Amino acid sequence: MSNFLYFILPALGGYTLTSLYLLKNPHILHRKKRAAFYCKHISHRGGCGERIESTMAAFAHAVELGTGLLELDCHLTCDGHVVVSHDENLLRQTGHDVTVSSLKLQDLPLYKERLEVTFYAGRYSSGADRKFALLEDVFRKFPATPVNIELKEKNILLIEKVSDLVRRYNREDISVWATVDSRIMKECQKMNPSMPYGFTMSRGVLLLLLFYSGLLPFVPLGESFLQFYLPRIINRTFIPEKRILRNRLVISLLEKLTMRKSLFKHLAARGIQVHLFVCNEDQDIEAAFDVGATGVMTDYPTLLSNYLSRLRSQD
Repeated sequence: MSNFLYFILPALGGYTLTSLYLLKNPHILHRKKRAAFYCKHISHRGGCGERIESTMAAFAHAVELGTGLLELDCHLTCDGHVVVSHDENLLRQTGHDVTVSSLKLQDLPLYKERLEVTFYAGRYSSGADRKFALLEDVFRKFPATPVNIELKEKNILLIEKVSDLVRRYNREDISVWATVDSRIMKECQKMNPSMPYGFTMSRGVLLLLLFYSGLLPFVPLGESFLQFYLPRIINRTFIPEKRILRNRLVISLLEKLTMRKSLFKHLAARGIQVHLFVCNEDQDIEAAFDVGATGVMTDYPTLLSNYLSRLRSQD
């Protein structure tokens, strides 16, 4: 036993020191990713606290404020149009219990006149524009604005149409594949490997395992973006549906495990942008940047723009 410890303890010590050194100096093993854009200001669903979510009015408002990235979700109508909508079932957004995939584009209902902001309980948005937008209209109207495209279903035709639109408008370097499902991401990458992409849920879990085991500095990463909840918003501005997330102990543990400044700093040094969401108060925006986020996602683009302006004036 003593002979075993004689060899294993120095080996473990050497591994730990090497891992810590490479965690702080990832350039030794990895070439830094060179993204076509870098963003601090991300508008969630176009900034759905100030305009009806995912409408052209919301996107235009966010772009006018200088947002660095529009975040949106897409679904496919039964007549083959790529529609920007967070939900496939439109009950929450329109009051009609129908799905995007069951309707033709011309039959899509209007958004409700007042729509609750998902990540700011008790707050509502409204606006004159209540029509569902097409992804093509977003690309046409904002050709130079980066767009984060989240897909929630393994629909090969949808993935193909999104990829075709990205290619048609020559924006592969500023359009991001996003999904929580690794099976969907695999199809997205297969369809258009030129587009940057983010971590899925399972890849995020693996990222944490690599970090805590000390293996992360040695492992190559294909992702260009890590997007995750800022845990401190849960049960405050965001009330989750899942009961397990309403447990304070669970959220406290989640925060301790995931909000690691050394992890975020390592990723940023490798050129991987870290976006924390959804921050709808100054205190949460500040907390996100303090922990190492390179960008913040918000429902209130004016709030975030004002925060960043104050930060620049202090510098």
